[in-house]
Amino acid sequence: MSVRPKKHLGQHFLTDANIARNIANGLTGESYNQVLEIGPGMGMLTQFLLESENLVHVVEIDSESVSYLKQEYPSLENRIIEGDFLKLDLASLFKKPIAIIGNFPYNISSQIVFKTLEHRNLIPEFVGMFQKEVAERICEKPGSKTYGILSVLVQAFYETEYLFNVSRFVFQPPPKVASGVLRLRRKEDYQLSCDEKLLFKVVKTAFQQRRKTLRNSLKSFQISANLKEDTIFGQRPEQLGVSDFVRLTKMIAHDTLSA
Repeated sequence: MSVRPKKHLGQHFLTDANIARNIANGLTGESYNQVLEIGPGMGMLTQFLLESENLVHVVEIDSESVSYLKQEYPSLENRIIEGDFLKLDLASLFKKPIAIIGNFPYNISSQIVFKTLEHRNLIPEFVGMFQKEVAERICEKPGSKTYGILSVLVQAFYETEYLFNVSRFVFQPPPKVASGVLRLRRKEDYQLSCDEKLLFKVVKTAFQQRRKTLRNSLKSFQISANLKEDTIFGQRPEQLGVSDFVRLTKMIAHDTLSA
């Protein structure tokens, strides 16, 4: 039995076992003993995850792949979740820390990252394959044109590490772009000293008009004239690191309370 990759699900099955092994080896196993693989397909990565000491769970939206996995990997037993990762109630399913891993469909990869951030108290580590540009953006540092919303918000809570490139020709069917594998390891102190919801809003609003200075791009926050005189508002969003955005968020929050 084999599974036909489905375009509408963004499926590109990895065919290189060495790369699959390297992705699995990206997990450190520190501070957790269970793993959730997103979109295992035909189990190319799953087979190496099952060799580890971690308890492996998989979530797969494709019923054909689910049937294949049940047949080929009986050791998974009742740890195959048929459904959409983006709709899973992770807090109900998992009571102990769990690492996330997978060869992610490019069309939902950013959403997978945002869901991980929402459940960061449960997810100490994350290893994933993305479109190369997205992986690089997540790991990018301030001052670059590719530094953006994902860079700031992920780096606020996780240490990022770009592990290696993956050629488009080791997939069936080959995607149109190259891929990259990264690892995120949650920071020891991942609670921020500002209103986190406000931080997300400030970062997203700032980068929506990234060519403008913050004085102009953050007008919707109705910042007082006095506060706008601070030098930080003369900068563009890509010039600010995580700590700068935290400080900016505190300033806006205080300004709102003082108004």
